[in-house]
Amino acid sequence: MREPTPRPPDNGRRTEVLRIPAFRLFWTAMTIRAFGSSIANVAFQVLIVTVVAATPFQIGILSALGVAPYLFLGFIIGALMDRWNRQRTLVLTSIGRAVVLAAVPILLLLDLLEFWSLAVIMLTLGVLTLFAHSAEQPFVPQIVPRSSLVSANARLGQSETVAGTAGPAAGGALLTLIGAPLIFVFEAVIHAVSAILQSRIRVTESAPAPRAAGRHIGHDIAEGMRFTYRHKTLRPLALSVHVWFLGNSIVATVFAVFALRELGMPAWAYGIAVAFGGVGGFLGAIIAPAVGERIGAGRAILIGRSLTVVPWLLLAVAPLSNATNIVLLVVVVSIAQFLFGLAMGIEDANEISYRQAIAPDAIQGRMNATIRTTNRIVFFFGALGAGVLATWLGYSVSLGIAAAVFAVAALVIVFSPLRNARHGEAGI
Repeated sequence: MREPTPRPPDNGRRTEVLRIPAFRLFWTAMTIRAFGSSIANVAFQVLIVTVVAATPFQIGILSALGVAPYLFLGFIIGALMDRWNRQRTLVLTSIGRAVVLAAVPILLLLDLLEFWSLAVIMLTLGVLTLFAHSAEQPFVPQIVPRSSLVSANARLGQSETVAGTAGPAAGGALLTLIGAPLIFVFEAVIHAVSAILQSRIRVTESAPAPRAAGRHIGHDIAEGMRFTYRHKTLRPLALSVHVWFLGNSIVATVFAVFALRELGMPAWAYGIAVAFGGVGGFLGAIIAPAVGERIGAGRAILIGRSLTVVPWLLLAVAPLSNATNIVLLVVVVSIAQFLFGLAMGIEDANEISYRQAIAPDAIQGRMNATIRTTNRIVFFFGALGAGVLATWLGYSVSLGIAAAVFAVAALVIVFSPLRNARHGEAGI
């Protein structure tokens, strides 16, 4: 376990985090990487369909390989992040991803890119991403004062939202202009630049204390779980987000098929609606710090959880069909996506910041891994069940069930001490 380390100086006032040199470097690295990953996702989809000509079953395998590392390694790597240098982990994973992505154009030029080589690439990137994600969240409190954590996570959320909205369009344009091989060269360069920026961050991380005799990594993992699920406010927060991921697994599985097949939305209309989700997420991330400061972390998270119910209930009960006027269809679905993005923007920054502030540095990695890995497990099996649900009950009923699940996630907070939690009380 790590020895406690002092947090960055905190004058109790929320400051503009981009004025903090360490965070500015971290944010820049994360932002360019987010855009790069969003562009790369488009390029990978094209390769899977056109170059590899994968079957639906193979596409499912390739998608699962991105999640599989969380299921099998999530708890272990989370425990390691409480013993490893997090900055060094971020740098090495960026270098590793640069190398893996640089291998793609080489395989393309040598005509060696096929299903199994692509599967190895996807699995390797999944493992590297798991290491990076496990290091990122515990690292932020080391470079940002506690009073500025919400602002820091809001900035990161804004970057992710803009990248997720604009990246696919940029990826499609770049594919047309320069082709897949050069895109992956570009991606490798982006991750190399990210590694350089991360290496320049000035931060002092404490060395972990030696393990007591007879203890091993299993004890560390169990300690992280006990801390998370016995804590009076972290327990309801974790349970609420687990339930939220169950609801999200349903809508993530059902929504696209519902919009494109059931409602008959053309691709351009679907794209507009999804873009409004990005706009909502960006706006939510902008107002998240002010909301959390004014009404408290618990109520800010509760607002986000409650607001999440509205769009899916709207789509479940609205009398929409493929005969509905296209303008009305785009308006209703866009409003739903906007509200969903807004809810996530408000709650994410406040939730992550509260978790970062309330947990001691020595257990940050394990606490985050406990919540994140359980979320992935719930999502994995929830998505499988959602397919069965949609087949038996139809898309509208499935979305209504998702809305009910999101309501349960909100009720967990309503009937717990988390409801009254404030960011200023999180220095525990």
